[in-house]
Amino acid sequence: MTAEILRAAFLIFKKDLRSELRTRYVINSLLMFVLVTISIIKFSLGDEKTGDEILTGLLWIVVFFTSSNGLARTFVKEEEKETSVALKLSTMPAAVIFGKLFFNLLLTFILNCFILILFILITDYRVINISGFLITFFLGNLGLVSASTIIAAIISKANSKGTLYPVLTFPVLLPLLMTVINATKLASLGVDTEKLGGEIQILISYTVVVTISALFLFRFVWED
Repeated sequence: MTAEILRAAFLIFKKDLRSELRTRYVINSLLMFVLVTISIIKFSLGDEKTGDEILTGLLWIVVFFTSSNGLARTFVKEEEKETSVALKLSTMPAAVIFGKLFFNLLLTFILNCFILILFILITDYRVINISGFLITFFLGNLGLVSASTIIAAIISKANSKGTLYPVLTFPVLLPLLMTVINATKLASLGVDTEKLGGEIQILISYTVVVTISALFLFRFVWED
């Protein structure tokens, strides 16, 4: 990645960040979604003792749907505000995808850290192997953002954007979700990080493959 692309990507990142901080539309809506969803989970569980295996699945359900709601509009807002034409004329496709990836990573990690803290406080979710859990959580978020960003670019060109996004996202993210849920469950139960090597390798491979594929595919999607 050249210095020119990096500078352009940083400018796009700053544009999206300033826009979000000014309106707070996505942040406020996602925070409300998280609070309502986790509250419903707490009320549904009641005072019953729930195993960490079930809580792990519920945690990633909240993470998945929160990320889907937030990342789905990554490129849709550019099409709605007709700023995509200005981006096409002013910078290269590689800078656009990197800028969007950087912004989505920041937004997703902030929200998912909030989700994790709130989920632990409300459900008494216990994590024994903290280092393995954090590695898995980090890699899972990387893969989630990489796949969701390119899918958001694809659906921004479609008419039925709202219904098409989950239809495309779920099958693409299914291998990631199955791996990250299993690895997170094992880490929460105290399995050593070394024994999570297989799951970690899958998560790294998935993220690398999806990110490289997104970089090659984005130019054709963006310039269509």
